[in-house]
Amino acid sequence: MKGEDHGQAYQAVEALSMPLNFSYQNKDELLRRKRINEHLLEKIKNKSEKEKILLELGTVHSLLGELHKATNRYEQSLALAREIGDSSIEENALGNMGNACVILGKTADAIEYYEQALAIARKIGDRQNEGVWLSNLGSIYTNQVKTLEAIEYFKHALSIAIDIKDRRGEGNRLANLGNAFIALGEPRKAIRYFEQALVIHRKIYDLRGEESDLGNLGRAYSNMGETLKAIDYYEQALAIARKIGDVLYQGAWMGNLGLVYFNLGKTHKAIDCYKQALAIAREIGDMRNEGVWLNNLGLTYSNLGKTQKAIEFMKAAYEIFKQIESPYAEQARKQLAKWQGDDSKK
Repeated sequence: MKGEDHGQAYQAVEALSMPLNFSYQNKDELLRRKRINEHLLEKIKNKSEKEKILLELGTVHSLLGELHKATNRYEQSLALAREIGDSSIEENALGNMGNACVILGKTADAIEYYEQALAIARKIGDRQNEGVWLSNLGSIYTNQVKTLEAIEYFKHALSIAIDIKDRRGEGNRLANLGNAFIALGEPRKAIRYFEQALVIHRKIYDLRGEESDLGNLGRAYSNMGETLKAIDYYEQALAIARKIGDVLYQGAWMGNLGLVYFNLGKTHKAIDCYKQALAIAREIGDMRNEGVWLNNLGLTYSNLGKTQKAIEFMKAAYEIFKQIESPYAEQARKQLAKWQGDDSKK
């Protein structure tokens, strides 16, 4: 941002790793699996089969941005798993509940679910998902600005992935480390991790991983001020997100494009991107990024001299940041106080 200090704009909050090696190629495949599983759910009475169907349905709902439906399916799967004593499904249901809670802004609940899932993974020797829950706890700590603690979680998870030859997990953990170094203000170091992750994800044909790596490279280059490279990477990531129906990331990359355009002085283009990202965040219940885009819209309207509109957006962002205990809440409060003070002097 150049010229007058209008406050701190943010990028989208980091997304989470999925367990169970769940992979898919496009949105149509997700919708097909949703239809098949809903049909099977009506027909199958066996509880062991039913808990697995419910778990996969929860994952499909989550990827389609239907977070409350996802949570309901995970809860049903968890109840059945506990009833029949299936520790593996119990672990996965708990971890996926953690994923949903993070996106819904329920961070304390998410940590509790992840820690329960991690304890079960260690008890039953599920090393692959032990790495997943460690990395997702690390992502929470990154978002809470406990970055050095997060890096230790990611390194532990990476060592597990390498040890068990989990290439997808290795790529995801490298990307996690990249995100941590972005948070530490070291984008060049982050790029090295993202590029390693991208090579792995392309080699194993993991489109969701590739999309994430491309978007993260956009973040890193944006932080270095290399805006044309950032736009190119974001647009590549956005194209894959649309292809595979990844609604959550569509909003993330669209909003991050908005930040690049804002820094280029293309204010109206930034507003358009932020509003599209905000609509997606609200539609899927992603409170973390809803707050981010409201915050950024406030700053953009301030840049246009529309202080009252800026205050409205920042107030909405502040309320969300407070509710989800975001580290951004204090900055939003200070920005509001500054604008309201300046406005009262006019």
